[in-house]
Formats: sequence, C-alpha cells, structure tokens
Amino acid sequence: MRLSRFAALSSSLLLAAGAALFGAGQAAAAQADFGYVALGDSYSSGVGAGNYDSGSGNCKRTTRAYPALWAAANSPQTFSFTACSGARTGDVLANQLAPLNSGTDLVSITIGGNDAGFSDVMTTCVLQSESTCVSRVNQAKAYVDSTLPGQLDQVYNAIDSRSPGAHVVVLGYPRFYKLNGTCTTGLTEGERAAINGAADHLNAAIAKRAADHGFTFASVAGAFTGHEICSGNAWLHSVNWLNIGESYHPTAAGQSGGYLPVFTNAA
Repeated sequence: MRLSRFAALSSSLLLAAGAALFGAGQAAAAQADFGYVALGDSYSSGVGAGNYDSGSGNCKRTTRAYPALWAAANSPQTFSFTACSGARTGDVLANQLAPLNSGTDLVSITIGGNDAGFSDVMTTCVLQSESTCVSRVNQAKAYVDSTLPGQLDQVYNAIDSRSPGAHVVVLGYPRFYKLNGTCTTGLTEGERAAINGAADHLNAAIAKRAADHGFTFASVAGAFTGHEICSGNAWLHSVNWLNIGESYHPTAAGQSGGYLPVFTNAA
C-alpha cells in the first residue's frame, strides 16, 4: 500500500510555516507542488447534493461533493475534478485521465457501480416483483464476479501508469437501506436486503482489486450506518420521481458527513 500523500502535504504545510519565519523558500515550494485529481462516477461528482456547476453539463459536478470539499479544506496547488455522472470504467479511461501525470500526488475514485448495472437493478426492483428484483440483483453480482475485476484492472493500471507515485484512494458505495426501519411502503424487506447484499458484494470486489494494485480502499458503509434510507435520518435520496437521476445518491449531508471524513482519513 502506498503511503499517504496527505501526510506529505501536512508536513510541507508545516515546513512552509517555518519558511515564513526563517526564509526557507524551498519548504514553501514543496507544498506548492501538491496535486490532487478526482475521478469517478456520480458518487464522486456529487449527484444528489445539488448546486451543480453548469459548466460541467451532464457530469453534474458540484462544490458539495467530497473531492471539492476536501480541496477547499486542504488547498492543494492543483485540483482537477473530472468525475462524471453515469461514468463506467470505459468512460474513465476515455475521458477522465488527462490531468494525471508523474507529479500527481493524490487520486480519488468511485467506479464500478454503473458497470454492474446499478441503475437497472434499482429500476427493476422499484417497478417489478420481489422475485424479479432478486433475480436481477443476482445477475449483477454474477457480472461483478466474472467481468468487473478485469474492467477495474484496466482503470487502475492506467492510473498507475500515468501517476506511479500517487496515493490512490478507491472509495466504495454505501448500503442503501436500514432493514426493519421507518419505511412503511415501497420495496419489500427482501428486496432491501438483496440490494444491501449486492452493495456489499460490489464493495468486496472493488476492495480486492484496489488492494492488489497497492491502492487504499476506503469503505463508507460504516459512515452511512444510521443514515440509510428508512433510517429516519437518511443521507441518501430514496426514489424521486420528479428528479429520478438523484434517486439512491448521497445528499449534501451524505457527501460532507459520509464520504468526506472517510476520504480525509484515507488520504
């Protein structure tokens, strides 16, 4: 596992403070070189948190997403935010890697959920029977076992090739439902349990591939415990027929209270 480059940034900030007192300009220059690149899908771009940057178009990036929040708090010299709503592994390879270079110090990414068919799973479960929902969940889990690891390898290899010295943090996905919670309508408990199990299955596969590449996997499941849908204090949108794209995505509180501290600890 690569050592945290955020620790290096913190040290350089101390050195820069010393430079102000003692004139050591080289110390300030060390901090000035720190670069962070945020890759991934809608969980990194911030879909569900609102206040989207109009310049990001359908990618729906927002200053309320954990990468932008971290950058605002830590002031890296360079911050490139290319995460995009709907992204699959192929989209990361084709459209998001340009900012990576040998000087990149920190990379974050969420990816794999769209490849595994997350959106179709949720649509199936909301609109069809429990048996059909569970069957679709099992189909997605089979894809995660058979195909997704190779797709993740392609992305992780490309990151490593472009930025071999970077500290790479791969973040997972939350469980969506608190079982036996406050919800009285909607999905059955069997459907909710199957969806939670699929999230765990996906996270385990992503964690394995990240570890095999020497990257840091950061689970958000614990951070979202008590804040799932049906918890009474959800950090995730339930199905929203008026804005279907935000369904099952973190709210602004989910980004700042769930993803941000997990990423901060891992960075």
